[in-house]
Amino acid sequence: MEVILKKDVEHLGYANDVVKVKDGYARNYLLPRGLAVSATPSEKKQLEETLKQRAHKLAKIKADAEALATSVEGKTLKIGAKVGEKGRIFGSVNTIMIADALKAMGFEVDRKGIKIKGEAIKSVGKYEAEVAFHRDVVRTIPFEVVEE
Repeated sequence: MEVILKKDVEHLGYANDVVKVKDGYARNYLLPRGLAVSATPSEKKQLEETLKQRAHKLAKIKADAEALATSVEGKTLKIGAKVGEKGRIFGSVNTIMIADALKAMGFEVDRKGIKIKGEAIKSVGKYEAEVAFHRDVVRTIPFEVVEE
């Protein structure tokens, strides 16, 4: 069954994408939650018209995301954490902490667009995270967990 996504769905697609999914997944999950609508010919035509009207606006948004990504590149974030013995931190570093560190540097990024590479971070050291500024603009940003 073909559906048009109304919201971003992880591992499936972004808003306004036309994707083919199994009938049960569409009927039981996507449609009831308002994440998608059936891709009827009239819905597809309406989507085309909407995308035409938004094309220049989306180009500007992507250009702004590129500029933001370029300004963040080359900078290393420092995230402070309380440290116990042997360099292990209490709890773990998460995407909220990375988003707050970026915000402190003056870069507004949604925490849902941040993915930490590897396993949970539970010790002091240098790590990397992938930050999605836009669906087509994804950058790897290094960060360092330091003792507070």
